[in-house]
This record gives sequence, C-alpha cells and structure tokens, in this order.
Amino acid sequence: MENAAGEALTAEEGAILADVARRLAAFDRERANLIPILQTIQNTHGYLAPAVLQLVARHLRLPPSQVYGVATFYNQFRFHPPGRNPIRVCMGTACHVRGGDIILENFERKLEIPEGQTTPDREFSIERVACVGCCALAPVACVGETVHGHMAPSKVEGLILQVRIARERAEREKKDHADS
Repeated sequence: MENAAGEALTAEEGAILADVARRLAAFDRERANLIPILQTIQNTHGYLAPAVLQLVARHLRLPPSQVYGVATFYNQFRFHPPGRNPIRVCMGTACHVRGGDIILENFERKLEIPEGQTTPDREFSIERVACVGCCALAPVACVGETVHGHMAPSKVEGLILQVRIARERAEREKKDHADS
C-alpha cells in the first residue's frame, strides 16, 4: 500500500492503518458515524493521515472528498503527526495583547516550521490555541504539559534548547544503562 505521495508506507503508517481498520469494524457504515470515527482516530493516533481518510471513506462508502471536507471543516482535527514535544502558544485576548503573536513567530523561526506543522525529526510541533486559561500569566506557551508564563521572545530559544538537552541526556543514560 502507498501513502498519499505515492510512496511505500512506513512501518508506523502501516500499523496505524491496521489499527484504524480494526476500529472501523466497530462502526456501522452510516454517514452519521463520520465525526465519531474521525475523533476516535485522532484521539488514538494524534492525527488523520491521508491514507486513513481514504480508509474511512471506503468504510462509509463516501467519496474521499466528503470525508476530507468534513475533517478540514473542524479545527479539532490535525493532518500532521504531532511532535513529541507539542508547543501550544496561547492567542487568547490577554496573551494576544501582550505579544503572543510575537512568541508564536519566534517559535516558528527557531524551529523553521509554520504553526500547524511538525519538525522533520518529529521532536516539536507548533499550535496556535485560543486560550489555555492562564490569563494572569500572559503571554503563555505550553511545551508538552508544562505551562510557561510571562513568555518573552528571548525565552523561546532557551525552552527549545532545554528540551533538546533533556532528550540527549535521556538517550545518553539509556545507552549507558544498556552498556553496563
């Protein structure tokens, strides 16, 4: 089987498709199940791959364009795999007024990806979110589950570096443990 780009599926993509095929068996072939199916897949795998949308379309006997149209209408669905360290930059009123857009631009520039995308190594992904509920700490960015308040553009590079150093440390410890 091939992905949307006509390339052979990776082992991960193949595993996702096999899992989705198993999960689809639990849903009747009714159009009303489209959104619950997409939500189930999103919750399980973190995103909706193009090949998954085609599989869902076949299951529901719908044109792929209708499945794609519904999926792209709702902003709850992602079409790229999330990074291991998702970065969410708050754009609520308080954060926007205090420079949330500048923080977002700084993450985009440092990671060389636009919002909604994931770095090629799948370490980071960037999302713009409406509000994280920490208005007193504005502007706010979340890296993974950690909330970073009173963000400044100068803090962005440090946060990215902090994650990369933690990953390298974990890999080194894992290697040392395997060698001993």
